[in-house]
Amino acid sequence: ENSLDAGAKRIELEIQSGGTRLIRVRDDGAGIAREDLELALSRHATSKIASLEDLEGVTTLGFRGEALPSIASVAQLKLTSHAEGEGSGWSIASDGAAVTTPRPASHPAGTTVEVRDLFFNTPARRKFLKTERTEFSHIDAALRSMALGRFDVEWHLKHNQRNVLSLPAAPDRARQEARLAQICGAAFLEHAQI
Repeated sequence: ENSLDAGAKRIELEIQSGGTRLIRVRDDGAGIAREDLELALSRHATSKIASLEDLEGVTTLGFRGEALPSIASVAQLKLTSHAEGEGSGWSIASDGAAVTTPRPASHPAGTTVEVRDLFFNTPARRKFLKTERTEFSHIDAALRSMALGRFDVEWHLKHNQRNVLSLPAAPDRARQEARLAQICGAAFLEHAQI
């Protein structure tokens, strides 16, 4: 959702072991400015709200400053971004507690969020995870749902180094119908009244 908020037109999701070993989201959106990287990993903080009017007019899907600190507290998180107008990319990381200072990083325009070893420091939570297949099916379903709502975005999903889904942008009706058939099945498209 944050990738969509950043105006991404291409979103790649790479998963290993149903998301317990690796979740990597890479986009070509506007990126996060160097000075906002630490803010993105701060609890109860967001760079999207600067005034009451901003809060009353929220039209975005998510808040980087809300989810990322929670994820960083239970996993090893690396956030790398190259914001529009900046000369280079920057990277910041968390090991479940401490957050590094931003460091220069080679990165194309956009952002990559890499989450490794989910619940490495809270093993009691890990036991509540379902099987690898079940956990991956939740991720797959969420991505497919977003892809149905955003035909203008190119989506890629990889699990355990295997390409699972590749959806090019679908700007016209024929390509939108092809995406519908790929996600929902040809029978769905045949019976849909579009």
